[in-house]
Amino acid sequence: MKRVLKNFKGHKHLCFLDFEGTQFSHEMIAYGAVLVTIDKEGNIVKQKPALKKYVRAKNAVGKYVENLTGITRLDLDRFGVSFSVAMKDLKKYCGIHFKGCSFLTFGNHDIRILNQSISYNLDAPKDLCTVIKSNYVDFQAILAEFIKDDHNNPYSLTNYLNVFNLEFDGEAHDPEYDAVNLMRLYQAFMKDTDVIEKEFFKNMKRHTFNPAPIDRVIKDLLDGKTVTPEDFKSYIDNYIE
Repeated sequence: MKRVLKNFKGHKHLCFLDFEGTQFSHEMIAYGAVLVTIDKEGNIVKQKPALKKYVRAKNAVGKYVENLTGITRLDLDRFGVSFSVAMKDLKKYCGIHFKGCSFLTFGNHDIRILNQSISYNLDAPKDLCTVIKSNYVDFQAILAEFIKDDHNNPYSLTNYLNVFNLEFDGEAHDPEYDAVNLMRLYQAFMKDTDVIEKEFFKNMKRHTFNPAPIDRVIKDLLDGKTVTPEDFKSYIDNYIE
């Protein structure tokens, strides 16, 4: 889809990212990443094994986050690295493609976690973080242009997968699995245009934001009816009477 590819600034490498953060300070405690190569149509042609890192946050993890992610302070103390090292490891993982890579997240909360982590770490590699923020793409926002729930809200990652008849692979809120499943969702979105068209039509029928005559034209067309210029004029005449 050309509309999607415009977000990537001509980049041929995408890095699917998921950041997990503390409950209150939203400081990074872990991340998952999957680097892929795409062709000119945006299809994935090569995938690198996923990367997962624990990050030693300076603030408490929080019970809610512990229960949600299964990540505890003990995990961070045993297996975690500093935020600075974690970002350098991400750069190393992406290799020579780091500066020419688009970083895809599901929603914008990941960027908030990145910013909060910078603020709590005086030795944060701001140059590396700037590259990520400059090339960041909120893939949930792209999906929501075409597919929303009955209340006009974006779906969760799991429910977007379900729209494309996919089940979540692995444990939810594990950053590695979240990144991998975001990649799977991207693959499905780029290939299954029939599903996108069907969901987009449903969304247009459910939610009307145009003047009434235009909404009626759209509804008639989606119902398979033919609408002539004369019909449109009559809709307008009836509306302004």
